[in-house]
Amino acid sequence: ISICRDLPNIEVITFSVNGISDLEPLHQCQNLSELYLRKNNITSLDELFYLKALPRLRVLWLAENPCCGPDPHQYRMTVLRNLPSLQKLDNQAVTEEELSQALVDGVEITAPPARRSVENGWSKSSASSAAGAAPEPQSELLSCSLEETTKTQEELDMKPVPRDKYSSFSPQETDCSRKKRNNVLNAILLLMKELDAEGLEIIQQTVARRLQAFQRKELQEE
Repeated sequence: ISICRDLPNIEVITFSVNGISDLEPLHQCQNLSELYLRKNNITSLDELFYLKALPRLRVLWLAENPCCGPDPHQYRMTVLRNLPSLQKLDNQAVTEEELSQALVDGVEITAPPARRSVENGWSKSSASSAAGAAPEPQSELLSCSLEETTKTQEELDMKPVPRDKYSSFSPQETDCSRKKRNNVLNAILLLMKELDAEGLEIIQQTVARRLQAFQRKELQEE
């Protein structure tokens, strides 16, 4: 997620199911309008402090994070009090009545979250969360990545990749490998929105060379 510090003009970010716990790198993405963070390790709603400075944020999906807590109403009210410009939260439209109620029931967040000490590049809280997290089923990884990657492709006016392309992994690949491949694809599609014509031409030439190399390899194997 630290790459977002170098992408101030990015408009849509899909980081669901990625073990993310820190939203600080997003605070400079002033053009961000849609943010998908479902099923991560965000433990505190204080992380919303970094989103309050994003004037164009209209869609946020934060469900299934530890910060949502046991009280759905309190969670939703707190998010809406701090991000009153949202039009949709967790795939549910925001109403004027909710925004008014959030001023009463929601908790105002005025400071960034306190960070725990970091050892060997991992915080204790992140390490414990990772150790206790259950592995995502293959079907869950596939549906999440396919849904969000398809949305990104629609933003780029690209033809969506057929579902069978996503299910053509070799049997030897693990769920982690599938997840990594889909996340890499989604990241590349998002970064393409930041490129001008010259940059896209370089990408096109590089992809053509890679495809030719794969084709030559396949012919040699045959």
